[in-house]
Amino acid sequence: MKTLHKILTVSLLLLYTGTAGCKEMQAIDTTGLVVFATGLTAPVSITHAGDSRLFVVDQHGLVMLLDSDGNVNSVPFLDIANRVVYGGERGLLGIAFHPNYKTNGYFYVNYVGKGDSTHISRFSVNTTNPDRADPASELNLLTIYQPFSNHNGGDLCFGPDGYLYIGLGDGGSGGDPGNRAQNLMLLLGKMLRIDVDNGTPYSIPETNPFYASLGMRNEIWAYGLRNPWRFSFDRLTGDLWIADVGQTAYEEINFQPAASTGGENYGWRCYEANAAYNTEGCNAPSSYTFPVYAYPHGPECSTTGGYVYRYSASSPFYGHYFFADYCSGKIWTLHKVSGNWVAETFGQLTGNNFSAFGEDMAGRLYVAGLTSGKIYRVTDNVTTLNEKAGSPAVKVINPGGYGKIRIETDRNNGTGMYLNLFDAMGIKRFSSNTRASNYEFDISSLSGGIYFLSVSIDGKSQVHKLIKN
Repeated sequence: MKTLHKILTVSLLLLYTGTAGCKEMQAIDTTGLVVFATGLTAPVSITHAGDSRLFVVDQHGLVMLLDSDGNVNSVPFLDIANRVVYGGERGLLGIAFHPNYKTNGYFYVNYVGKGDSTHISRFSVNTTNPDRADPASELNLLTIYQPFSNHNGGDLCFGPDGYLYIGLGDGGSGGDPGNRAQNLMLLLGKMLRIDVDNGTPYSIPETNPFYASLGMRNEIWAYGLRNPWRFSFDRLTGDLWIADVGQTAYEEINFQPAASTGGENYGWRCYEANAAYNTEGCNAPSSYTFPVYAYPHGPECSTTGGYVYRYSASSPFYGHYFFADYCSGKIWTLHKVSGNWVAETFGQLTGNNFSAFGEDMAGRLYVAGLTSGKIYRVTDNVTTLNEKAGSPAVKVINPGGYGKIRIETDRNNGTGMYLNLFDAMGIKRFSSNTRASNYEFDISSLSGGIYFLSVSIDGKSQVHKLIKN
């Protein structure tokens, strides 16, 4: 699937304000994130409990508490390190707070424990201290044996329907040797959906696709996944997004609309993304739900799923799904344009191994660096040049949509204006400078795609994103 898609008209969107020079594209790549918290160890999950605090899972078996300024509480919210088997892809991997946490104090975790088994357990907050959980309150809901140490999945969260969703990998090794992801008698390689408010210790929602089906695990909501490393629901629409780590060639992003009744087969091990992998005993391609976006291995090697941005409706990223790659440190956004899914590079920051995204109560997005121990906050990138003291206002327009770009400014002191246009690969396609207040240039000869226009005046620059058909 291609990253760039054609759009009927040229549109302009302010993306970034930063320094000018020969590294404009690198500036775009790195400054969409601001450091929110430091000093954490192996963070693999970020969430909130309906208030201003953030909860960060330490893979070793801790849940750390952050205040609204990014200060880390020195005492863990939860410490179950003595129950967790840590190493590689094992450990404490996920946390979800009950929708009625404020009244019942329940939260749920996903961890690998003794015998390399996945444990889905409920804990309760301390009755006298809201910043501490009660480690003795564990109620085990599910225990799933993992035949290998990798591909444990690990995420869990509550859907808009109030049910708990759980992501499980295919059991590990390589190539799913037991074909577990396609086996509906097993929970591995699946998305599960359970009702934690009824039953002992849970019940199966009657609307699950395999409810009361003989020879099938009724907990299954969807299947055919290799290692779903982070999934989330769009807080506005209820759509479900699942990032599934690939085998040797592709990483994939799966999309399930809110209206789905479940039962999707995402294809693994028959298919890796859109490509056939091992089709022995498999059905026709039409039987599978293929990803809305996939990218090949190279510098990239392992996808980390994120969230749809819903914090500020005025942000250019409103409604965009954010995700990252663990190896390259690259972050993308994905959204629909004229019926096509369009992926755009948001930024790149190496040396972190991005392991998880998270939302706070208001919808701000955060991303965790596993090896750096840092939590970054995603910025809106909507600051304009004229908001800086002494800087002229700049307007970039496409008059009449006939292939010319016009830059209008309010400056009148004759200072130089420097223009550089880059394509999505960072290759310079146009360069010019002028002392005129307004300037126009032709883009009709450029091929369709995404471009970045840097406008620099008085040592200050802003970069505009252009999408040309």
